[in-house]
Amino acid sequence: MLEIEVAVAKVAHHGSGESGDTLEMIERPGGGFSFVLIDGEGTGRGAKTLSNLLATRAITLLKDGARDGAVARAVHDYLYTYRAGQVAATLNILSVDYQSGKILMSRNNPAPFFVITPHGLHSYSDPSTPIGLQPMTRPIITELPVEPYTYIVVFTDGLTRAGERYGEDLALGNFLSGWPAAAGRSASELTEELLRRALELDRGEPTDDMSILTMAVLPRPAMLKVRRLRASLPFETPVGPAPDVRAADADEG
Repeated sequence: MLEIEVAVAKVAHHGSGESGDTLEMIERPGGGFSFVLIDGEGTGRGAKTLSNLLATRAITLLKDGARDGAVARAVHDYLYTYRAGQVAATLNILSVDYQSGKILMSRNNPAPFFVITPHGLHSYSDPSTPIGLQPMTRPIITELPVEPYTYIVVFTDGLTRAGERYGEDLALGNFLSGWPAAAGRSASELTEELLRRALELDRGEPTDDMSILTMAVLPRPAMLKVRRLRASLPFETPVGPAPDVRAADADEG
């Protein structure tokens, strides 16, 4: 039996309270699931508002049964029309489609994505442009088989820029080529290793919003088909006295 694990790590630009990257997950109506990762131009609240808007549109279309490539084109058309070709965003849609039995990647992102198998590392780096700038922009679509000991690593450009301020390079390809795929380590382990290295190079102060999405296909003993989702999210306690909810409710009444 195969189990598909997915792990995500996100961190905002140092000094910004909110990341401009948005990641959403949806179950596909025909079976399977999709992850939409969008990096809005800039950082902070404006970039977050934009990426949230685009992710919501993409998720709605996927839920309605639209194909991944069509979704990417529709989201591009919306942004191009909405902002008159003046604002860009990068878009990745990573899906496991039960109907076709394939893993699908639709990419509008100059940054590549990587696939690690026991046979080695492959970088998918065909030229790809962000959405929103040119009228006929299309995604680069890649189909991958669902095979054991496969890891797929997708990210926003904040990861590749790690260490740039200090003249250092993450050397992402070298790092991933050393990952022991056949050992069957979890998707979260690989994600955390990448994040730790990137933050180390940035001296703990990320120079850009950074998101890492890792999918792993791993063999597991036969078991009940239980789906699990785990999340860990920081929460900052609001400064100042808490609002009087009862008084607010009374006023509304």
